[in-house]
Amino acid sequence: MTQDTGATAAAAQGAGPSDVVTIKLPAAGAYLSVLRTATAGLAARLDFTLDEIEDLRIAVDEACAMLLTQAVPGADLECQFGLEADSMRVAVSVLTLDGQEPSRDTFAWTVLSALAGAVDSTADVDNRVTITLLKRRTGTS
Repeated sequence: MTQDTGATAAAAQGAGPSDVVTIKLPAAGAYLSVLRTATAGLAARLDFTLDEIEDLRIAVDEACAMLLTQAVPGADLECQFGLEADSMRVAVSVLTLDGQEPSRDTFAWTVLSALAGAVDSTADVDNRVTITLLKRRTGTS
């Protein structure tokens, strides 16, 4: 119970990230259910609404699907969850064949943006592509 009180006090003071959870698994569609479940559990921990939790689950699934089409065979998909007082930042990354970021003018990107709020992508010199989502709880700015 004291942990919850501390978390509430930290949230009220506008504290920064409190936890970072990283999951690494094979870059294959068969493992996406693990990330959907983890996403839902972590969002519930932050008191997201049921609709927000479902939006995040779908957004993480969509981001992974976008990346898996480019993944190097045998690569690992890495998902990092940044848990903050009023939001969750999710960064999904994978080593790709060509290092190309997903196109931002597709229907999939539009859906991703609608579900997650803020969405961005980056590619590094080693052809690792990352999609980052930022979802805020309802009623937070």
